[in-house]
Amino acid sequence: MFIDTIYRYIQQQTADAVRVLDLCAAPGGKSTLLASLLTSKDLLVSNEIIKTRVPVLADNLNRWGTSNNIVTNNDARDFGRIPGFFDVILVDAPCSGSGMFRKDPEAMEEWSLDNVNLCHQRQERILADVYPALAEDGYLIYSTCSYSIEENENILDWLCDEFDFETVRIPIEANWGIVESQSAEHGAWGYRFYPDKVKGEGLFAACLKKTTGSGYPSTHKNKSQKPNFKEIDLLKSYFKNSEDYFYFKVGDDWLAIDRQHKDSLETLQQYLYIKKSGVRIGKLAGKDLIPDHELALSLLINKEQVLQTELNYDQAIAYLRRDPFDLNTQQKGWSLMTYKDFVLGWAKLLPNRLNNYYPKELRILAPRPPEGGVPLAEEV
Repeated sequence: MFIDTIYRYIQQQTADAVRVLDLCAAPGGKSTLLASLLTSKDLLVSNEIIKTRVPVLADNLNRWGTSNNIVTNNDARDFGRIPGFFDVILVDAPCSGSGMFRKDPEAMEEWSLDNVNLCHQRQERILADVYPALAEDGYLIYSTCSYSIEENENILDWLCDEFDFETVRIPIEANWGIVESQSAEHGAWGYRFYPDKVKGEGLFAACLKKTTGSGYPSTHKNKSQKPNFKEIDLLKSYFKNSEDYFYFKVGDDWLAIDRQHKDSLETLQQYLYIKKSGVRIGKLAGKDLIPDHELALSLLINKEQVLQTELNYDQAIAYLRRDPFDLNTQQKGWSLMTYKDFVLGWAKLLPNRLNNYYPKELRILAPRPPEGGVPLAEEV
């Protein structure tokens, strides 16, 4: 993705840790790409306004295993409450979808000039609402899957007219097949992707730098519960570099996020509806942790301190389908179930059976293929 190239360019210009907002994030392709580029000192906030799409976004980020991410379910205008909070904002805006004509012929039937104009107005509203949340000298990455000038170069001119932005020219190579463009009034640089020139569908992307500030969010410390250090010590045994994380509770669940993001999390909690923070560890029942699926998939877990059970192909498929299967083992207790050293999830091993803790909503429902066949689909 070209967003990869833009963000790598921004990284070269930025020495400090950054806070990144992916405003229109579901189903998570851009967020997981950003998660691959960020370091633990950086913070990624992935937002989706449509409530029913948030679980898919959160699930895809869970699969990435990182702990420096927060998932929110808010309108763009809500981010105006935290002025100057983000160093980078990515807006992959809702658009008329003409760039998808080759991939989805039905998109042609839905396209119209009226829809282009409607999308143009919606894009302006979203960008105006989120603008205050971008810090001075911060970067706005704007993209659509549309070919329409009204939704692309004209939007860049509108941004330069209405707000304090300067255009950023991203270095590209001629053999990439990307078509450079400039807006009519301000000469703002844009980048067009055509299916006959690149491997992919239609895309437009641009990068702008904000030249003035919008202030800073007012903050006050939340009244948090006094840490239960005995419980936290029980949790730490599951983690590599356990002192690097801030541990906190939401209801009965324990969670962990990189310690340097504690203050950011508390600020966001004041103003936004948060659906996921860092990694969900699980619940404590006495001195026993009932581990969460997020912990199994995370990069934080100390596998040397956790029981692991390697499954063969048939057993792995049965586990992912939550079907009963035979397991010849003398081990007992909570175990990571693995296939070819790839973690699948948790099970609790008992003397004569196992309790399968793979999430029901993620279980495989499609017909079973032969080993080495087409990968099975999952229904969420």
